[in-house]
This record gives sequence, C-alpha cells and structure tokens, in this order.
Amino acid sequence: MRTDPTPEARNKNADDRSSPVTWRRELRRQAIDRRMTLNGEECARDSQVIRHHLQKGFPQLAAMRVGFCWPMKNEPDLLPLLAAWQAAGSTSFAALLPVVVDAKAALAFRAWTPDTPMADDRYGIPTPTTGDFLVPQALLIPLVAFDAAGFRLGYGGGFFDRTLTSLNPRPLAIGVGFELCRVDTIRPEPHDQRLDAIVTEAGVTPFG
Repeated sequence: MRTDPTPEARNKNADDRSSPVTWRRELRRQAIDRRMTLNGEECARDSQVIRHHLQKGFPQLAAMRVGFCWPMKNEPDLLPLLAAWQAAGSTSFAALLPVVVDAKAALAFRAWTPDTPMADDRYGIPTPTTGDFLVPQALLIPLVAFDAAGFRLGYGGGFFDRTLTSLNPRPLAIGVGFELCRVDTIRPEPHDQRLDAIVTEAGVTPFG
C-alpha cells in the first residue's frame, strides 16, 4: 500500500524562503509527480469513485451545460460520466470542452460527444475542432493541488481563474482531483478564484 505524506508535509517540501512564483512552481511540480505515481488500476478505481460522488452529490449537472477537461497526466477520468449524462437524454444537458482562443484570455467552450471531431491544441490536449461556442453553467475543474479553504493550484496558465471572473452569472465551480494532491495551503493570491466544492475519492467538500 502506498503511504502518502500529510498535507502539511507536502507544503514543507516546497522551500518557504523562495518567491511566491518559485514556491508555487515547486509545489505544482511535486503534486504532479505524486499524481504520476498512481498506477493504471489506482487511477481507474479512484476515478470511478469520484464519478460516483459527482453523480450523487450534484444530480442537477445531468440537466446543465457542464464544462470539463480531457483527462491528462493521470487526472481523474470523467468521460464515462459525461457520456452517461448524454445517454440519459436530457435536452438541456451538454458536455463542453475548453478551447484556448488566446493564451491570456478566458476559455471558450464547444460541445463534446463521443463522435465529436477532435484535434490536439497547442498544449497537446484533444479539443473539438468545430461547433458554436457555448457558455457553461457548471465547470468540473482539474486540481493539480488544493487546500481545505477551497483554493486550487492549476498548471499555471490562469485560464480557469480568468474564465470564472469573466462569466456572469458565474458557473458552479467544482474542483476534481485525488486526495494525494491535497496540501495545507496553496497560498492563494488575489486572482485565485475559490471553488464552490471539491470532489475527491474521499467525498464532496462544499464551500459556502
């Protein structure tokens, strides 16, 4: 059985004397390294549990426009859940994948189905190649690292922070990740957007 360090220990592995940018970069690297230690069976098992928590904890998502991310680098795989919601047949449901239109802009979103034509974007992530841009009502946001206050550390591009700031009304923001990437704090900065909830294999944590 794998033994993971505590959230406090994970924070201490990053050099407290470094600049905020350097500190976060190191925290991000360590969190991704921990996630990559998951083998295929562990990742699939925990992804299945996370999908169950999402389905039971947020039944309203089955009738909403839901933005999600294609699973990369051992992120939780949500594709079966999105496909199941599509198969359920609600006319108000749509699964949306992000499209990077500019490196400094908010994300745009296009509808996805298992038959959607896809191509890798500039970051090597599969992205719909055609279709109108749609506005999400909820976002399932991957977590590189996260803390008990409801803040997430992403890959450093700021895309989801800009997206949440730009959309009115703001979508329901649900962070999705594995417990081994929980840390004591990400040291949130003014631009960091707090999540409405975090879902891991351990369950659902809402934030008021």
